[in-house]
Amino acid sequence: MNKERVAGSLPGIPMLLALIVGVIAVALGLLAYIGTVLVPAGDDVGGPEMLGLFAIFTLLGVVIVGFVGLTPVNPNEARALVLFGRYRGTIHEQGLHWVNPFMERRRISVRVRNFETSKLKVNDHDGNPIEIAAVVVWKVTDTAEALFEVDDFENFVHVQAESALRYLATSHPYDTHREDEIALRANQAEIADQLRTHIQDRLEKAGLQVIEARISHLAYAPEIANAMLRRQQAKAVIAARTLIVEGAVGMVEMALDQLSAKNVVALDEERKAQMVSNLLVVLCSEHETQPVVNTGTLYA
Repeated sequence: MNKERVAGSLPGIPMLLALIVGVIAVALGLLAYIGTVLVPAGDDVGGPEMLGLFAIFTLLGVVIVGFVGLTPVNPNEARALVLFGRYRGTIHEQGLHWVNPFMERRRISVRVRNFETSKLKVNDHDGNPIEIAAVVVWKVTDTAEALFEVDDFENFVHVQAESALRYLATSHPYDTHREDEIALRANQAEIADQLRTHIQDRLEKAGLQVIEARISHLAYAPEIANAMLRRQQAKAVIAARTLIVEGAVGMVEMALDQLSAKNVVALDEERKAQMVSNLLVVLCSEHETQPVVNTGTLYA
Protein backbone atom coordinates (compact mmCIF):
# COMPACT_ATOMS: atom_id res chain seq x y z
CA MET A 1 0.00 0.00 0.00
CA ASN A 2 1.11 3.55 -0.73
CA LYS A 3 1.57 5.58 2.43
CA GLU A 4 1.87 9.33 2.40
CA ARG A 5 5.34 10.84 2.86
CA VAL A 6 6.72 14.34 2.63
CA ALA A 7 8.05 15.28 -0.81
CA GLY A 8 11.26 17.26 -1.27
CA SER A 9 11.03 20.68 -2.91
CA LEU A 10 12.94 23.93 -3.27
CA PRO A 11 11.66 27.35 -2.16
CA GLY A 12 9.61 28.77 -4.99
CA ILE A 13 10.25 32.50 -4.61
CA PRO A 14 14.06 32.33 -4.90
CA MET A 15 13.72 29.96 -7.86
CA LEU A 16 11.24 32.32 -9.53
CA LEU A 17 13.65 35.23 -9.15
CA ALA A 18 16.51 33.10 -10.45
CA LEU A 19 14.51 32.05 -13.50
CA ILE A 20 13.53 35.66 -14.25
CA VAL A 21 17.18 36.65 -14.02
CA GLY A 22 18.01 33.74 -16.31
CA VAL A 23 15.51 34.89 -18.93
CA ILE A 24 16.90 38.42 -18.81
CA ALA A 25 20.46 37.14 -19.04
CA VAL A 26 19.67 34.91 -22.01
CA ALA A 27 17.84 37.74 -23.77
CA LEU A 28 20.74 40.14 -23.25
CA GLY A 29 23.21 37.47 -24.33
CA LEU A 30 21.19 36.83 -27.47
CA LEU A 31 21.14 40.51 -28.35
CA ALA A 32 24.86 40.80 -27.69
CA TYR A 33 25.59 37.70 -29.78
CA ILE A 34 23.57 39.04 -32.68
CA GLY A 35 25.30 42.41 -32.49
CA THR A 36 28.84 41.13 -32.10
CA VAL A 37 28.81 37.91 -34.12
CA LEU A 38 25.95 37.56 -36.54
CA VAL A 39 25.72 41.12 -37.85
CA PRO A 40 29.47 41.51 -38.57
CA ALA A 41 29.52 38.10 -40.23
CA GLY A 42 26.74 39.13 -42.63
CA ASP A 43 26.33 36.61 -45.43
CA ASP A 44 29.32 34.62 -44.20
CA VAL A 45 27.36 33.09 -41.28
CA GLY A 46 28.51 29.52 -40.95
CA GLY A 47 28.35 26.52 -38.70
CA PRO A 48 30.19 27.95 -35.66
CA GLU A 49 27.96 31.02 -35.54
CA MET A 50 24.77 28.94 -35.84
CA LEU A 51 26.06 26.54 -33.19
CA GLY A 52 26.45 29.44 -30.75
CA LEU A 53 22.94 30.65 -31.58
CA PHE A 54 21.60 27.14 -31.00
CA ALA A 55 23.30 27.02 -27.60
CA ILE A 56 21.67 30.31 -26.58
CA PHE A 57 18.19 29.12 -27.59
CA THR A 58 18.79 25.81 -25.82
CA LEU A 59 19.63 27.70 -22.63
CA LEU A 60 16.46 29.77 -23.07
CA GLY A 61 14.42 26.57 -23.41
CA VAL A 62 15.95 25.20 -20.21
CA VAL A 63 14.98 28.36 -18.35
CA ILE A 64 11.43 28.23 -19.72
CA VAL A 65 11.10 24.57 -18.69
CA GLY A 66 12.30 25.63 -15.24
CA PHE A 67 9.17 27.78 -14.92
CA VAL A 68 7.08 24.62 -15.28
CA GLY A 69 8.50 23.34 -11.98
CA LEU A 70 6.94 26.20 -10.01
CA THR A 71 4.13 24.68 -7.93
CA PRO A 72 1.74 26.78 -5.79
CA VAL A 73 0.06 25.07 -2.82
CA ASN A 74 -3.05 26.75 -1.43
CA PRO A 75 -4.26 26.55 2.20
CA ASN A 76 -5.85 23.17 3.07
CA GLU A 77 -4.59 21.75 -0.19
CA ALA A 78 -1.89 19.22 -1.04
CA ARG A 79 0.11 18.27 -4.13
CA ALA A 80 0.97 14.62 -4.70
CA LEU A 81 4.06 14.20 -6.88
CA VAL A 82 4.40 11.34 -9.37
CA LEU A 83 7.51 10.85 -11.52
CA PHE A 84 7.27 8.36 -14.36
CA GLY A 85 4.60 6.34 -12.59
CA ARG A 86 6.22 6.33 -9.13
CA TYR A 87 4.86 8.20 -6.14
CA ARG A 88 7.48 10.63 -4.81
CA GLY A 89 5.68 12.26 -1.90
CA THR A 90 3.18 14.97 -1.03
CA ILE A 91 3.61 18.69 -0.38
CA HIS A 92 1.32 20.10 2.34
CA GLU A 93 3.06 23.35 3.23
CA GLN A 94 1.27 26.27 1.60
CA GLY A 95 3.20 28.67 -0.59
CA LEU A 96 5.23 28.52 -3.79
CA HIS A 97 7.51 25.50 -4.30
CA TRP A 98 9.78 24.35 -7.08
CA VAL A 99 9.96 20.68 -8.02
CA ASN A 100 11.21 18.60 -10.93
CA PRO A 101 9.35 19.98 -14.00
CA PHE A 102 8.77 16.45 -15.29
CA MET A 103 6.80 15.44 -12.19
CA GLU A 104 3.05 15.08 -12.35
CA ARG A 105 1.52 17.21 -9.58
CA ARG A 106 -1.94 16.06 -8.55
CA ARG A 107 -3.94 18.59 -6.59
CA ILE A 108 -6.05 17.18 -3.74
CA SER A 109 -8.13 19.05 -1.18
CA VAL A 110 -7.73 18.21 2.51
CA ARG A 111 -10.63 20.45 3.58
CA VAL A 112 -13.53 19.12 5.63
CA ARG A 113 -16.39 18.08 3.33
CA ASN A 114 -19.92 16.84 3.84
CA PHE A 115 -22.73 15.31 1.83
CA GLU A 116 -26.16 13.83 2.37
CA THR A 117 -26.91 10.32 1.16
CA SER A 118 -29.93 9.62 -0.95
CA LYS A 119 -33.08 8.40 0.80
CA LEU A 120 -32.79 4.64 1.10
CA LYS A 121 -35.82 2.38 1.39
CA VAL A 122 -34.91 -0.63 3.56
CA ASN A 123 -36.51 -2.98 6.06
CA ASP A 124 -35.64 -2.41 9.70
CA HIS A 125 -34.81 -5.19 12.16
CA ASP A 126 -38.53 -5.97 12.59
CA GLY A 127 -39.14 -6.14 8.85
CA ASN A 128 -40.95 -2.80 8.58
CA PRO A 129 -40.13 -0.81 5.42
CA ILE A 130 -38.62 2.57 6.29
CA GLU A 131 -36.96 5.51 4.54
CA ILE A 132 -33.61 6.67 5.90
CA ALA A 133 -30.87 9.14 4.92
CA ALA A 134 -27.75 10.46 6.65
CA VAL A 135 -25.30 13.36 6.60
CA VAL A 136 -21.60 12.43 6.57
CA VAL A 137 -18.75 14.85 7.38
CA TRP A 138 -15.32 13.66 6.24
CA LYS A 139 -11.83 14.69 5.12
CA VAL A 140 -8.72 13.25 3.46
CA THR A 141 -5.97 12.30 5.92
CA ASP A 142 -3.63 10.28 3.67
CA THR A 143 -3.33 11.67 0.14
CA ALA A 144 -1.38 8.70 -1.18
CA GLU A 145 -4.01 6.16 -0.14
CA ALA A 146 -6.86 8.37 -1.34
CA LEU A 147 -5.31 8.78 -4.80
CA PHE A 148 -3.75 5.38 -5.40
CA GLU A 149 -5.66 2.80 -3.32
CA VAL A 150 -9.13 3.51 -4.71
CA ASP A 151 -10.28 4.56 -8.15
CA ASP A 152 -12.35 7.61 -7.16
CA PHE A 153 -12.22 8.38 -3.44
CA GLU A 154 -15.18 10.80 -3.50
CA ASN A 155 -17.47 8.23 -5.12
CA PHE A 156 -15.99 5.61 -2.77
CA VAL A 157 -17.13 7.66 0.23
CA HIS A 158 -20.68 7.97 -1.12
CA VAL A 159 -21.07 4.28 -1.92
CA GLN A 160 -19.59 3.04 1.35
CA ALA A 161 -21.64 5.50 3.41
CA GLU A 162 -24.88 4.24 1.86
CA SER A 163 -23.77 0.65 2.40
CA ALA A 164 -23.05 1.30 6.09
CA LEU A 165 -26.35 3.16 6.51
CA ARG A 166 -28.29 0.28 4.94
CA TYR A 167 -26.56 -2.23 7.23
CA LEU A 168 -27.29 -0.11 10.31
CA ALA A 169 -30.96 0.32 9.39
CA THR A 170 -31.46 -3.44 9.07
CA SER A 171 -29.72 -4.06 12.41
CA HIS A 172 -32.07 -2.00 14.60
CA PRO A 173 -35.84 -1.53 14.86
CA TYR A 174 -37.48 1.79 14.03
CA ASP A 175 -39.10 1.96 17.49
CA THR A 176 -37.97 0.28 20.68
CA HIS A 177 -40.14 -2.26 22.50
CA ARG A 178 -37.72 -2.99 25.34
CA GLU A 179 -35.66 -0.72 27.55
CA ASP A 180 -32.38 -2.46 26.67
CA GLU A 181 -32.98 -2.29 22.91
CA ILE A 182 -31.44 0.43 20.71
CA ALA A 183 -33.90 1.91 18.24
CA LEU A 184 -33.30 4.17 15.25
CA ARG A 185 -35.75 6.84 16.41
CA ALA A 186 -35.26 6.75 20.17
CA ASN A 187 -31.46 6.38 20.43
CA GLN A 188 -30.11 8.91 17.95
CA ALA A 189 -26.79 9.51 19.73
CA GLU A 190 -25.94 5.79 19.89
CA ILE A 191 -27.05 5.29 16.28
CA ALA A 192 -24.88 8.22 15.12
CA ASP A 193 -21.81 6.75 16.86
CA GLN A 194 -22.41 3.33 15.33
CA LEU A 195 -22.94 4.83 11.88
CA ARG A 196 -19.69 6.80 12.07
CA THR A 197 -17.82 3.66 13.18
CA HIS A 198 -19.28 1.52 10.37
CA ILE A 199 -18.38 4.10 7.72
CA GLN A 200 -14.89 4.65 9.13
CA ASP A 201 -14.17 0.91 9.04
CA ARG A 202 -14.99 0.91 5.32
CA LEU A 203 -12.93 4.02 4.52
CA GLU A 204 -9.83 3.17 6.54
CA LYS A 205 -7.94 1.74 3.56
CA ALA A 206 -8.67 4.84 1.47
CA GLY A 207 -6.94 7.33 3.78
CA LEU A 208 -10.19 9.07 4.73
CA GLN A 209 -11.50 10.12 8.14
CA VAL A 210 -15.16 10.34 9.10
CA ILE A 211 -15.60 13.27 11.48
CA GLU A 212 -19.34 12.95 12.00
CA ALA A 213 -22.26 10.90 10.69
CA ARG A 214 -25.87 11.36 11.73
CA ILE A 215 -29.32 10.44 10.45
CA SER A 216 -31.00 13.34 8.64
CA HIS A 217 -34.22 11.63 7.54
CA LEU A 218 -36.12 8.77 9.15
CA ALA A 219 -39.71 7.76 8.44
CA TYR A 220 -41.88 4.76 7.74
CA ALA A 221 -42.42 3.95 4.08
CA PRO A 222 -45.61 5.54 2.66
CA GLU A 223 -47.41 2.20 2.27
CA ILE A 224 -47.37 1.53 6.02
CA ALA A 225 -47.13 5.07 7.38
CA ASN A 226 -50.88 5.29 8.22
CA ALA A 227 -50.91 1.92 9.95
CA MET A 228 -47.81 2.79 11.98
CA LEU A 229 -49.37 6.13 12.93
CA ARG A 230 -52.47 4.38 14.24
CA ARG A 231 -50.27 2.00 16.21
CA GLN A 232 -48.36 4.89 17.75
CA GLN A 233 -51.63 6.62 18.62
CA ALA A 234 -52.93 3.42 20.22
CA LYS A 235 -49.74 3.09 22.27
CA ALA A 236 -50.11 6.70 23.40
CA VAL A 237 -53.75 6.13 24.41
CA ILE A 238 -52.82 2.98 26.34
CA ALA A 239 -50.01 4.81 28.14
CA ALA A 240 -52.37 7.67 29.04
CA ARG A 241 -55.07 5.28 30.24
CA THR A 242 -52.56 3.40 32.35
CA LEU A 243 -51.46 6.62 34.01
CA ILE A 244 -55.07 7.69 34.64
CA VAL A 245 -55.99 4.35 36.20
CA GLU A 246 -52.91 4.35 38.42
CA GLY A 247 -53.76 7.83 39.62
CA ALA A 248 -57.43 6.98 40.19
CA VAL A 249 -56.58 3.89 42.22
CA GLY A 250 -54.21 5.95 44.36
CA MET A 251 -56.87 8.59 44.95
CA VAL A 252 -59.49 5.97 45.90
CA GLU A 253 -57.06 4.30 48.26
CA MET A 254 -56.23 7.64 49.87
CA ALA A 255 -59.94 8.52 50.26
CA LEU A 256 -60.74 5.21 51.96
CA ASP A 257 -57.74 5.50 54.26
CA GLN A 258 -58.67 9.02 55.33
CA LEU A 259 -62.35 8.14 55.91
CA SER A 260 -61.29 5.24 58.08
CA ALA A 261 -58.58 7.16 59.95
CA LYS A 262 -60.85 10.11 60.79
CA ASN A 263 -63.88 7.92 61.61
CA VAL A 264 -66.05 9.92 59.25
CA VAL A 265 -68.21 6.96 58.33
CA ALA A 266 -68.02 3.21 58.82
CA LEU A 267 -68.44 1.30 55.59
CA ASP A 268 -68.81 -2.41 55.16
CA GLU A 269 -67.14 -4.25 52.33
CA GLU A 270 -70.13 -3.95 50.02
CA ARG A 271 -70.34 -0.18 50.45
CA LYS A 272 -66.59 0.15 50.04
CA ALA A 273 -66.84 -1.73 46.75
CA GLN A 274 -69.68 0.51 45.61
CA MET A 275 -67.74 3.64 46.60
CA VAL A 276 -64.63 2.41 44.77
CA SER A 277 -66.73 1.71 41.68
CA ASN A 278 -68.29 5.17 41.74
CA LEU A 279 -64.98 6.96 42.29
CA LEU A 280 -63.28 5.03 39.48
CA VAL A 281 -66.13 5.87 37.14
CA VAL A 282 -65.84 9.54 38.02
CA LEU A 283 -62.05 9.68 37.78
CA CYS A 284 -61.56 7.53 34.68
CA SER A 285 -64.50 8.64 32.58
CA GLU A 286 -63.80 10.65 29.44
CA HIS A 287 -67.01 12.66 29.90
CA GLU A 288 -68.41 14.59 32.82
CA THR A 289 -70.49 12.44 35.17
CA GLN A 290 -73.96 13.36 36.42
CA PRO A 291 -74.28 13.36 40.23
CA VAL A 292 -77.14 11.40 41.85
CA VAL A 293 -78.27 12.60 45.28
CA ASN A 294 -79.39 9.82 47.62
CA THR A 295 -82.36 11.12 49.68
CA GLY A 296 -82.94 7.88 51.48
CA THR A 297 -80.79 5.92 53.88
CA LEU A 298 -77.26 4.78 53.16
CA TYR A 299 -78.58 1.34 52.14
CA ALA A 300 -81.63 2.58 50.18
